[in-house]
Amino acid sequence: MSSRRPSGPATPRRPGSRRPAAGRPLRALFVGVVTAAALVGTAAPALAVPPPPPNPTDSQLGSAKSEQDAAAAEVGRIAGLVATAEAELEKVGIQAESAGTAYELAQEALQQAQDRAAQTAAELQAAADAVGAAEARIATFAHDSYVKGSNFSTAAALLDSGGPAQLLQNAAMLQYVSANQVDVLSALEVAKVAQANADSSARAARDAMAAAESAAESAKQKADAQLAAQQTAYQQVSAQKADYDQQLQAAQIHLLELQGARNAYDQWVAQKAAEEAAARAAAEKAARAAAAAAAAARSNASSSSDGGGGGGGGGDYVQPAYGRVSSCFGARWGVTHFGVDIAAPIGTPIYAATNGVVKRAGPATGFGLAVYILGDDGAVTVYGHVNQYFVNAGDRVSAGEQIAEVGNRGQSTGPHLHFEVHTGGQLYSNQINPVPWLNARGIFLGGCGG
Repeated sequence: MSSRRPSGPATPRRPGSRRPAAGRPLRALFVGVVTAAALVGTAAPALAVPPPPPNPTDSQLGSAKSEQDAAAAEVGRIAGLVATAEAELEKVGIQAESAGTAYELAQEALQQAQDRAAQTAAELQAAADAVGAAEARIATFAHDSYVKGSNFSTAAALLDSGGPAQLLQNAAMLQYVSANQVDVLSALEVAKVAQANADSSARAARDAMAAAESAAESAKQKADAQLAAQQTAYQQVSAQKADYDQQLQAAQIHLLELQGARNAYDQWVAQKAAEEAAARAAAEKAARAAAAAAAAARSNASSSSDGGGGGGGGGDYVQPAYGRVSSCFGARWGVTHFGVDIAAPIGTPIYAATNGVVKRAGPATGFGLAVYILGDDGAVTVYGHVNQYFVNAGDRVSAGEQIAEVGNRGQSTGPHLHFEVHTGGQLYSNQINPVPWLNARGIFLGGCGG
């Protein structure tokens, strides 16, 4: 993928303006005069009637009309199937796109869970170290007390001892506690509880996130399979429609040929029946046309040429791409379409909607290729299904700068830009309707309300 950015104006120039043609009135006057002279010159006796053309029978015309009607009916039927398949294709495409977004979120959550698991593992190790340290301190003190022959002052501990060895151990413990070392026992209990909690938390986090990732991956694979199957069905009915379109075209041409031949024959009969009347009518028509052409030429000479305007504006926000809005933000078929789709031919420029920094550019689940830009206002704008991109992560971009071009990659039913807006700097969540967001910034796409 090339990282070269195309050069050009920040805001694309819109077509529509025309320069006035200064010489147009004079040319119109000249053409009108010449036309008038030519028409007057044609007011001559009618030419000799040519031989009669072929005359198709009514049966031939009726048969050709029936063939055209049958082909048209079949084209209409197939067109209905194509429309149904196209709608289903759009549905499963959006479902696959939504599954891809869910998969991205699950992967992000799994990474967070793994980070938490690593943290709890560290806490677990710290707790285990604390347990070992506490037990070592107690053992050391018991040993020292035994070697130094400490006095045992608690009768309960002595009476509760099962033998000389336990008597020495209990007395050492009592002596240690009586010397304000209660914190050792407390630390021991706290460390054991922390150890159990940390181990349970780590296991639960890993298990939950692994299950979530597995479910998201399964949903994504199912959605991808449905999209592939529907694309095949759409291609099949589209091929059938193309075949019937050709049949209809052939039937229309055949009918036009026969009808044209019949019309030519009727014209020949009328011309032969009234040769002189046709000549007089032609002369009168030529005279009227000459007068009308001269009047039109004089009118054009006194009128001014028309003009037009066009163009666009710049600023901190621009329209991300120019085309037809083909799909709006909102829930459908049990999932949510998180953006607005702008249909345009492959290669149509895609512009940064605002100033910001590229956070991600390249392969993206569901989108094929996508660009994510964190704007200076804190919103993340997403540009999906691009054919190729011209920026990289970390690049600083300005509003109106071309960052990519329209494509048809990923779960896409046709060339278009999928444009999203996320609030709070989030790459994969906090999606909002892009149309009101753009409207509030002076950009009006049309087609989705707002």
